[in-house]
Amino acid sequence: MADLLVRAARRRTRGLFDLLVAWGVQVTFYFRAIASVPFAPARYRKHVARLVAEISFGSASLLAGGGTIGVIFAMSFVASTQVGLEGYRGLDLIGLTPMSGLMSAMVNTRELAPLVASIALAAKVGTGFTAQLGAMRISDEIDALESMAVRSLPFLVSTRMAAAFISVVPLYLVGLFASYIATRVAVVNLQGQSGGTYDFYFQLLLAPSDVGLSLVKAVVFAMLVTLVHCFYGYYATGGPEGVGRAAGRALRTSIVAITFVDMLLTLLFWGLSPSLPALGVQ
Repeated sequence: MADLLVRAARRRTRGLFDLLVAWGVQVTFYFRAIASVPFAPARYRKHVARLVAEISFGSASLLAGGGTIGVIFAMSFVASTQVGLEGYRGLDLIGLTPMSGLMSAMVNTRELAPLVASIALAAKVGTGFTAQLGAMRISDEIDALESMAVRSLPFLVSTRMAAAFISVVPLYLVGLFASYIATRVAVVNLQGQSGGTYDFYFQLLLAPSDVGLSLVKAVVFAMLVTLVHCFYGYYATGGPEGVGRAAGRALRTSIVAITFVDMLLTLLFWGLSPSLPALGVQ
């Protein structure tokens, strides 16, 4: 009996030790990749420029290899149309339909647009990064780079982070613009609310600081997506099947991380108490 308890304790200790080692490897990878980002655009300028074009506009056909700009625009437009339709119905129940513009200014800017852009980035760009690096790992191309004295992590990971930072700002603004247009179309053109009333509350509540903070959210999410997906691709094992598993694991991890960090950033930027200076609510 005592021998079984000792063996069980050893297995738990070994499992905890392996978990700590895995976390240590992951955190070290993240710090090394972030530390090399400031030098990547200068050292690998052409490589970063090619990655920016590939992320934004794609490199093959529109459907199979199209860029992220169309995906973010379409996802933002559809999601914000639903916000306009369902939000208007909810406000109509309590007689507050004139506040639909307020809803668009706050919900789209603070929550919906950053989340939609980051999920599109993870699904379109992140999985591509995992597959590219995973294929290089299982075919020993990463080891070949190291043998030629090319530091593989800055060349493969930090350049992708730099390209994601450069690309995410215009991509996010396109998605934000699509969300504003979609909600206005749903409320004014489909539900029949006065365009003047909608625009009045929308412009009254759309604070430049909110747009800036939501852009900060998008950049943070882009960093998370790139780090997580590159990590799983960089350390992929098990042949093509292992690369597929790594891509799925990376997508799940990045989406969970995005939603958790989004909650923390919302609390940090806007707190728990409502703050609407334009309406005198401090």
